[in-house]
Amino acid sequence: MHCEALLAVQEPGRAEADFGRLDVETVIRNIYILFSGSELPVASENEEIMDLVQPSTPLPNWFTEEDLSAYASLYKKSGFRFALQVPYRLFERSWKDEADHPMPTDLKVRVPAMLVMGNKDYVLKLPGMEDYINSALLKENVPDLEIVFMSEGTHFVQEQLPEQINELIISFIKKHI
Repeated sequence: MHCEALLAVQEPGRAEADFGRLDVETVIRNIYILFSGSELPVASENEEIMDLVQPSTPLPNWFTEEDLSAYASLYKKSGFRFALQVPYRLFERSWKDEADHPMPTDLKVRVPAMLVMGNKDYVLKLPGMEDYINSALLKENVPDLEIVFMSEGTHFVQEQLPEQINELIISFIKKHI
């Protein structure tokens, strides 16, 4: 059930057509409304993801109209292509055909790292995601990993709780310099 929404975004052209029906500001508004919850929105067979937001739905209280205008001005210039490529379309990329960039054999992260996620991030409900984040395999590949879950955080935790995130980053850096 949860993967259908990601598959729609991964399918080249589908999200672009869906987003293209609306002005840039409405697309960004809808994205922040849809992905600030703890449930992954799923469109039915006859819907697209942008159809899931009622126009009267307010923005999350931490995302202002000024934020929306600033983001819209940037996306009006760049479009949504890159935002759809990374990470939604490139994580399935095949390294086997990349003669110039063969798949590395040692993928271990050898520096201190920190993962900060919101407890209410819908990504945690993707099949296997929460198990992987808490697994020994992740710790094996990123041995010096500090994981922080923000209790009220959603997918946009860095925007929702900027002061707390900044404190975490500063503390992390101070601990490792």
